[in-house]
Amino acid sequence: MSNETCLVLDANIIIRALMNKKNLSAEKALETLNILLNFITIVDRSLYSQFEKNARERMRTRDIDDWPILALSLVFNCPIWTEDTDFFCAGVATWTTDRIHLLFE
Repeated sequence: MSNETCLVLDANIIIRALMNKKNLSAEKALETLNILLNFITIVDRSLYSQFEKNARERMRTRDIDDWPILALSLVFNCPIWTEDTDFFCAGVATWTTDRIHLLFE
């Protein structure tokens, strides 16, 4: 199974769990995920691997498994759109969903 497949399966599991927790139907959220997947490009690890050490160091007291997201932010010099507070002190700009519209104004 590819990493890409694992990520999509992980997203499906998380969406279902969150929707069930809130007693909401997961179908609309999963439909939206499938639409969004048409706009997502999976990048090869070699693109961001040179930032692994730096990203892991920044995430060492947080969720270390999130280092690839931080590394990509460093590669592209772009903010991270997240609600995950682990990124808030990682040394890169972050945007939360309630503020993301400001980025496009």
